[in-house]
Amino acid sequence: MRRMIVSIMAGCVSLPALAGSINTDEVDRRIQQLMDRPEMAGLAVAIVENGEVTFSKGYGYADKATRKKVSQKTVFRWASLSKGVAATTVAQLSIEDKLELQTPITNYTSTLVMPGSNYDVSLEDVLAQRTGLTSNAYDVKIEDGQAAKKVRGALGDVRRVCEPGECHSYQNVIFDSAAEAVEQAAGLPYKTVVTQNIFDPLGMESASVSYQGLHQSADWARPHNRYGNRISKVKPTYYRIPAAAGVNSSVEDLAKWMQAQFPQDSLLGPDVLSLTQTPRISTPREDRKMRRHYGALTQSRYGLGWRIYDLDGRQVVGHRGAVEGYRASILFDPELKTGVAILWNSSHSRPAGLALEVFDQVYENPRRDWMRLGPGKALPHSQTTMMGSGG
Repeated sequence: MRRMIVSIMAGCVSLPALAGSINTDEVDRRIQQLMDRPEMAGLAVAIVENGEVTFSKGYGYADKATRKKVSQKTVFRWASLSKGVAATTVAQLSIEDKLELQTPITNYTSTLVMPGSNYDVSLEDVLAQRTGLTSNAYDVKIEDGQAAKKVRGALGDVRRVCEPGECHSYQNVIFDSAAEAVEQAAGLPYKTVVTQNIFDPLGMESASVSYQGLHQSADWARPHNRYGNRISKVKPTYYRIPAAAGVNSSVEDLAKWMQAQFPQDSLLGPDVLSLTQTPRISTPREDRKMRRHYGALTQSRYGLGWRIYDLDGRQVVGHRGAVEGYRASILFDPELKTGVAILWNSSHSRPAGLALEVFDQVYENPRRDWMRLGPGKALPHSQTTMMGSGG
């Protein structure tokens, strides 16, 4: 299997060794324009170019009420970017022969109940979001405050939309079964394994996997709604499924995580990256969403905890995350060792377009208004302005 995955990775389109350099002054001007909008509270961004961090900066407020400013060390929530951490941890244990991706997920969890006695869903199916159950099954129960173990025990009533492995159906509750698999294989709490296997080796000193970890940070961003108004408190619900949405960190540490995804010199090792970044299933729903909002991203597929796209004919890897009061985005070109990490503490999607504006520079494309800042906010030397409708 591993030999097959390496072969698939090797068969990807060969990319240029060099690309256009990033004008970070231009990026800074665009973000300043973005932060002028009332729906924004705070934002932190890091750009990695050819494997090195070339830009890292905080904007706006960690808390509008106290006017405390964001820095590149301010801690935010990752939301669904956390899925890549879970998948990487499982991949590490798989390579160590402590877990087997093809084994039924029910062998690794005592709380998950799947519909039907013959419903054979593997650990790989869970991490690749191809369980065959209706998308986002019982997220509403998690949001209502129910315990994850109780919710997983109720999944036997969920409708099937396809057979396991045959279609993509995005999940949070089921995905978190990966945390139970990790705990069974390692004999330690999930957050301990992640800290020992990923955060510590990568030097991610601000990273944590819990509600308490966020609140114990010396400098953390408070949540704000889509209008930029402060939300009274952090909603703890998705911390109950840590593999799906439990990670916190600064943008500095999110950049370290991104650098670890480049196969040429990753501390995680090429076998781990081959397992996680190889496309496993096409994602038509994401394709439709990208056509509406970000027309340059096509051929959407899912690996293990990562989304893989074609961006203007080149393969890029990334993910987006959203929980109440926070958003996160990461997008990178592994071959060029270049990418963008963004964290912000309001519930508006506009900043996600920043990564595409940076990649227009990297790929030497005409500049496009991916953040939808409008005709009065055009990029310097702009040649075109393109953007799909919707938020």
